[in-house]
Amino acid sequence: MSHLSSESVKAAALRLGFDACGIAPASDHPELKFFNEWLARGYAGSMAYLQRSASRRADVREVMPNAQSVIATATVYNTERPYSTEESDSSRAGIARYAWGDDYHDVIGRRLDALVGWMREASPEAFDARAYVDTGPVQERVYAQHAGIGWIGKNTCVINPQLGSWIFLGEILCSLPLDPDVPSYDQCGTCTLCLEACPTRAIVAPGQLDSTRCISYLTIEHRGELPEPMVNAIGSHVYGCDICQEVCPWNQVAPTSSDPAWQPRPSWDAPALETLDAMSDEEMCGALAGSAMRRAKAEGLRRNIRAALANVSKAR
Repeated sequence: MSHLSSESVKAAALRLGFDACGIAPASDHPELKFFNEWLARGYAGSMAYLQRSASRRADVREVMPNAQSVIATATVYNTERPYSTEESDSSRAGIARYAWGDDYHDVIGRRLDALVGWMREASPEAFDARAYVDTGPVQERVYAQHAGIGWIGKNTCVINPQLGSWIFLGEILCSLPLDPDVPSYDQCGTCTLCLEACPTRAIVAPGQLDSTRCISYLTIEHRGELPEPMVNAIGSHVYGCDICQEVCPWNQVAPTSSDPAWQPRPSWDAPALETLDAMSDEEMCGALAGSAMRRAKAEGLRRNIRAALANVSKAR
């Protein structure tokens, strides 16, 4: 009985809307070990769920014992809009590029399910599979690197030499022994632009991010009031931050996507801070429907908007 081939799986992934697909072995990759050290340094902040799932994140076989392969996918979400580093209007709200359109968990999740469905139809043998989109206890960047999708850059994002780093990652843990791809090699070289550009110096060393200093963590994951020492550095960001990706040389000619799912919704397309501040609860809940920005909740967004407005006022 012949196995399903890696090449056929990757071709099917491209047909289903993924921009890149590779296969990594479900093995004990050395990069997986850094996660516990990162947690021990306190860099996870209040994200207690990372600590709780640490043992399972150490190896996908802790999640699915019979896993032999990890199918890694990448989907470009970059759209035709200027980078925040090119904008000088601080009265506009800073919103991370990935959150402008539909919730990637839903969109990529459906595509991964479709890929698993195709595999089940095409495979001459039964197999187990689990799909994850930034949701399960999987160190997706490590497997993406070993699947040849891209290397983990100094800004901790996966960088593909053709696509840049504006990519959503998704994985399928699979019990089939698929032929693996050649791992990606680091092409950051001596560049340190991302470390230098971070407003809060959250990238404490190449490839090491202190989440408690990161604008994305502070505006999305952090609950309660924003830490006073960080408020000024947040500037006009109200949901996430893209600066460490915007300054990356690999993103200076990054391709864009025409996929309707990632196009900016009117409410989040470079909105004025005052417009967001004036939104009623009903309007905000409507704008957040089907959006990844639900993660911060309306309460968190309003906190961030107030802080951004105060920063703009102080700068005048």
